[in-house]
Amino acid sequence: MTDLLLGREAETDGPARAGRLRIGRFRFQPVLLLSVLVLATVLSWAIAPELFTSRDPIRGIPRDALLPPSAEYWFGTDHLGRDIFTRTVYGSAITLQATALAVLIAFVVGGAVGVTAGFLGGRVDAVLMRLTDVLMAIPSLLLSMAIVTVLGFSIVNIAIAVGMSSVATFARLTRGEVLRWRVSLFVEAAETCGVSRLGVVWHHILPHALGPILALAALEFGAAVLDIAALSFLGFGTPPPQPEWGLLIAEGRNFIAVAWWYTTLPGLVVVASVLAANRVARHLQDRGGRA
Repeated sequence: MTDLLLGREAETDGPARAGRLRIGRFRFQPVLLLSVLVLATVLSWAIAPELFTSRDPIRGIPRDALLPPSAEYWFGTDHLGRDIFTRTVYGSAITLQATALAVLIAFVVGGAVGVTAGFLGGRVDAVLMRLTDVLMAIPSLLLSMAIVTVLGFSIVNIAIAVGMSSVATFARLTRGEVLRWRVSLFVEAAETCGVSRLGVVWHHILPHALGPILALAALEFGAAVLDIAALSFLGFGTPPPQPEWGLLIAEGRNFIAVAWWYTTLPGLVVVASVLAANRVARHLQDRGGRA
């Protein structure tokens, strides 16, 4: 009788627990919400920086040089009296535009390579995958520096270099997704009905393979921000006095002993943006896995 009662309790309590778990899975997620807010703020800075600050990012007030953070200067000032918060806000446009271009290049070129290798197979697949193996064997930052050295120093060339260094990652994932869906019954049925190869890829394979690739793009967004900031820090990007996140950190390293905010606060913006992008990307990957 006790076992029966316990069994009934388990039967009635089990669905309730399951329901609570399902509800809890979609319950308020503060870390994810904070990540979205961080990305929304940074993107807003890049789109309309004048809405967040009225100061000039280029010209400063010499008498206000190296002032610590305050109500007037949220991030303090640099050695020329320029508002670091203003330069960080305006610098987001340069950095994020370069990041978006880098991810777009990696997405398009890597996706094209992956689709071609996965769908055609044979020698084409073997040759393309060996080329991607070579690219993946080289550290991405080192490869980016080599490409920028060849193309010339500019923020656009940095974006191209970072994008090309990520092509192999997108190509590998896209090829795997194409191979996964290529053997599906609906793809075989489309081929049997006389649909062209391009039609099969465009209408039947890519729509199913796009989810994981977009999640990778979100993840690569954070990595691209780091790489672009690192290359700008090393002097490969936009020359002074234009504000750019990596350049702001580089300028402040000479004053770290007397003005910790000069490098630290722009650096924290970079770190927060990368962590937020990674958190959102992980959420997209989890949703894609459950789907």
